[in-house]
Amino acid sequence: MATPATDLISTIAVALIAAFVAGYLARLIGVPSIVGYLLAGVVVGPFTPGLVADQHAATELAEIGVALLMFGVGLHFSFADLARVRAVAVPGALGQIAVAVALGTVAGVAFGWSVRSAIVLGLAISVASTVVLVRALRRRELVDTEPGRVAIGWLIVEDLFTVVALLLLPVLSSAAGATPLRIIGDVATAIGKVSVLIALMVVVGSRFLPWLLARVHDDGSRELFTLAVLATAVGIAWTSAVVFDVSLALGAFLAGAVLSGSSVSERATADITSLTDVFTVLFFVSVGMLLDPKVLTTHPVEILVVLAIVVVGKSLAALGIVRALGRPRAVGRIVAAGLAQIGEFSFIVATAGRSLGLLTDEAFHVIVAVALFSITANPPLVAWADRSTRLPATA
Repeated sequence: MATPATDLISTIAVALIAAFVAGYLARLIGVPSIVGYLLAGVVVGPFTPGLVADQHAATELAEIGVALLMFGVGLHFSFADLARVRAVAVPGALGQIAVAVALGTVAGVAFGWSVRSAIVLGLAISVASTVVLVRALRRRELVDTEPGRVAIGWLIVEDLFTVVALLLLPVLSSAAGATPLRIIGDVATAIGKVSVLIALMVVVGSRFLPWLLARVHDDGSRELFTLAVLATAVGIAWTSAVVFDVSLALGAFLAGAVLSGSSVSERATADITSLTDVFTVLFFVSVGMLLDPKVLTTHPVEILVVLAIVVVGKSLAALGIVRALGRPRAVGRIVAAGLAQIGEFSFIVATAGRSLGLLTDEAFHVIVAVALFSITANPPLVAWADRSTRLPATA
């Protein structure tokens, strides 16, 4: 018999305990802990019997997780890192994104979904998981190699694309039945709001926020500094959403970006990492709670097709682009293998699309199922690609 947990403390307790158990078991059998967190959400979600956590409370907590995750991405964002591999990472990422969006859109339409749902599907599966890729590269000691640097630069471009996608989703939501003039007006309005927000962050935020955090840091109180960083991330994300009508994720990313490279960025990253990890886990659990396991039997064709696009289509596109740009086959293999998955940013896009009415429950469940399978398969795929590049050439 299901036992509803309707208060916030119960939801946090149930989600964290389930995530710990499932995440630990996942690591024991050699799969990414993210798989365990998602499965924990399925177990405590409304579609399976037993203990049921409050889905609404979990979703609210997940919003904080998304904001902190994107704030961390902003803190780590570096044009210098991207510039080192820009010749391959920028055209490569944009080319692969275009291929994935096109394939996803065609597949969605073939499934009988609306064009808007199909486009969101394409957007969601076009970006890979930073968490999964970096962990796989670290496990194989590839982060500081040429393939590792190219893959991470590729991810930076995909992260920026996610920010743009989150900006355009509300415009896509309001485009149904609208005249071309109305659509152009909506796009112009959205771009105008974001431009004002970016200008304020660059002109004011980039000067005031580092100065303020430096003053707090110099005061010597670690808890006050951590509180200041958290208030900056969540406060700017919330203000951006309320005043400028943009997503929490975009506002948080900009807050992190203006602090990137400042004297307090490393300390801010160190102090907020553990808190970000906890809320990110809650985000994955909340996504898992939205997955109906029945989708595995009711929509197997859709899952297999989308999984093939993610694992095979994106990989072949990446490999072909890297080779066409004149980089060695070893670089192409590892980049292709590392990007053959979807994760947190796909969930962010899919969740935003679902909340805007762009993505159906069916499509959302398919994306989460594909994420589970692709994340599980990714570490051995990267290991195989790494081993194959280190084998001596045969005549």
